[in-house]
Amino acid sequence: MKPPKRLRYVFVGLGLLIVLAVVAGTAFGSVDIPLRKTVMILLSRLSSFLGAANWTRIQEIILIEVRLPRVLLACTVGGGLALAGAIMQGIFRNPMADPGIIGATGGGALGAVIALYMGWAADRIYTLPAAAFLGAWTCSLLVYLLSTERGKTSMTMLLLSGIAVGGMASSLTSLVLSLSLKNAELGRQIVFWLLGGLDFKGWTHVRIAAVVILPASLVAIAFSRDLNAMLLGEEGAQNVGVDVRNAKRWLLALASLITGAAVAVSGGVAFVGLIVPHLVRLVLGPDHRSLLPASFLAGASFLTAADLLCRMAIPPEELRLGVVTAMVGGPFFLYLLLKKRGEIGC
Repeated sequence: MKPPKRLRYVFVGLGLLIVLAVVAGTAFGSVDIPLRKTVMILLSRLSSFLGAANWTRIQEIILIEVRLPRVLLACTVGGGLALAGAIMQGIFRNPMADPGIIGATGGGALGAVIALYMGWAADRIYTLPAAAFLGAWTCSLLVYLLSTERGKTSMTMLLLSGIAVGGMASSLTSLVLSLSLKNAELGRQIVFWLLGGLDFKGWTHVRIAAVVILPASLVAIAFSRDLNAMLLGEEGAQNVGVDVRNAKRWLLALASLITGAAVAVSGGVAFVGLIVPHLVRLVLGPDHRSLLPASFLAGASFLTAADLLCRMAIPPEELRLGVVTAMVGGPFFLYLLLKKRGEIGC
């Protein structure tokens, strides 16, 4: 067990990191707003005792209505994906597991492109996230049912079913995309969504993500002791009084719920659930009581920084968020694969 003082330092550091990421994410953009004014505008929303405002109404609107919801959405989605990744790595006892292996990412993409192709997404702002969420949950449920027999869920079957269902969802997504290319604008919308991004997202999307991801994350953290016991193996966990079957069901459902909500508002953002929990585990160790909340904070900071990079790399154009996370996560996954090559017999 890590010394409590070290844990405090790590969490204080993560807290400062997320504050820094939020301030930087709201301060920098295509319209130049001095850092001091950014901080004052943000603080003005917390306290009315800051004296006369020395900023313009336009600056306030850009910060509060455009950049702040985007940054908070990045925090919520990044934190949720990292925590879901930590859950999956704990269940599978494998640092190469991530939320995508239960089919939620592929299913969310399929639901979203169907909504775009059919024109449903243009009717109401909630339609696209709802379709993506429904797709993510449908695929996750299908994977769970395929891997469960007589109330017992096989982790091997879960992994293989996830690969198969995710592959079929990706194929259907490609089919819908190919059909949509007759309409250039529709094809562009679908490609942009598949590549992930937080542009044109507002407070409505923040509420959609937060109302699902934050409560589900808190419930998942309550299962930290069960995840710790599972590190001993199923038999070892049962010997210390853990209902492994019930705990796995809850944890898989929560990871699916969080991933589905994240995909619904951000599109395809890969590798956050893979690399962030692994890096946090290197610092804090495998104790899920600290690993889960720390992964959430680190994931929030990571995705906020990645989104800022998307905006600042090639102005006035934006990189797609999924491209940036994949450019970081792909090499990291190969590093893990090579490091674990001896253990998996390759």
